Amino acid sequence: MGDELVAFLSRHIEVSEELAATLRRSDLVRSFPRGSFLLREGEVARKAFFILRGCVRSYVLKDGDDRTVDFFIEEDAVLPLGYGTSVPSEHFLECLEDTVAVVSSPDQEERMLAEYPELKEVCLSMSEFMAARLQASLARFRTSSPQERYVDLARRRPDLLQRIPQYKIASFLGVKPESLSRIRRRLSGLS
Repeated sequence: MGDELVAFLSRHIEVSEELAATLRRSDLVRSFPRGSFLLREGEVARKAFFILRGCVRSYVLKDGDDRTVDFFIEEDAVLPLGYGTSVPSEHFLECLEDTVAVVSSPDQEERMLAEYPELKEVCLSMSEFMAARLQASLARFRTSSPQERYVDLARRRPDLLQRIPQYKIASFLGVKPESLSRIRRRLSGLS
């Protein structure tokens, strides 16, 4: 399974034979069946994830409702809220599909970056990308209607609409499933 990680890194940096061999021998890459929880509310987030294959959903339970925070797919980093602290998690991370992910702890990351400094370039680039994506996503969510959020999701991440049940898409957009159905009907009438 380490081959998938080596292939990803090779698109961003030159991966030495030594690094490739280390990654292939490591237990960093793991498989999780659909329905697995990577984290549950109340647990301490000791691991971060990088999705190589599959789909993970972050959600919270609020007033008895399941509210989707985000979806993570191939080449998305999943840093749970409170990662690296002893604060119990307020959210869940659930595999919506069979998932293959890089799984690491702060100690593992520190050791790997010290031993292979070339990885810092990839990590920095990913951190900058994640921060920009998060800011843009928050701004879009706060300034748009549910219909505009749906249109934006369909434009930016159309694969999610095929991979994820509609009631979870509705939760992500902040609407009830019946409202999402009305939005979709209204939009299909415009086509």
